[in-house]
Amino acid sequence: MPRLLPPDPQQMDDHQRRVHDAIVAGPRGRVRGPLAVWLHRPGLAEHAQALGRYCRYDSSLSPALSELAILTIAAWWKSDFEWWAHAPIAVQAGVPTQAVDAMRRGIRPQFPDAEQAMVHEFASTLLRRREIPDELYERALALLGRDRVVDLVGVCGYYTLISMTLNVFRIPAPEGEAPRFESQDGEV
Repeated sequence: MPRLLPPDPQQMDDHQRRVHDAIVAGPRGRVRGPLAVWLHRPGLAEHAQALGRYCRYDSSLSPALSELAILTIAAWWKSDFEWWAHAPIAVQAGVPTQAVDAMRRGIRPQFPDAEQAMVHEFASTLLRRREIPDELYERALALLGRDRVVDLVGVCGYYTLISMTLNVFRIPAPEGEAPRFESQDGEV
C-alpha cells in the first residue's frame, strides 16, 4: 500500500498544475510513480523531471545502454515499479532477455556486447563500492568515451533517486502486476 498518494488534481495549486501539465506534454505523456509523489513538492518535481528527461531521452547513451543502467539500479534497490516500467523497454532496446532475468534474480549477467558489459560492471561497481577504481575508470573511458561516462554517472544518480522515492513511499508496480523482487527487509 503506498504511503503517499499523488495530489488530487482538483486540489493542485498553480505550480503543481504547471509542472503536472509540463510532464504530460513531454515524452512521458503522463504523471505516475515518483513524479506523482514529487508533485507534493512541485519545485522538486519540476527540476527532477527535467533531469530525468535528459537522462532518459537526451543523453549520449544509446537506449540499450541507458536502460541497462536503469535496470542495474532498479535491481540493486529492488524497485518493482522501476523494473516493471523499464525491463520491457530494455529488452526492446537490445538488452538480452537472459541478462535482464539474471539481474532480476541477483545473478551476474553475461553480455555478448562489450559496451553493455561495461555499463553493467561500472554501475554495479559504483553501487557496491560507492566509487570507481582507477583501472575500471580507464577501461570505461577507453570504451565509452568521456561524454558517455559522465552521462552514465548521471543516469545512475537519477535512477537511484527514483528508486529511493519509490521504495520510501512504497509505490508498487501497477495493480495486477506481480512483484519482481522479494521483500525489502534485510541487509543488503
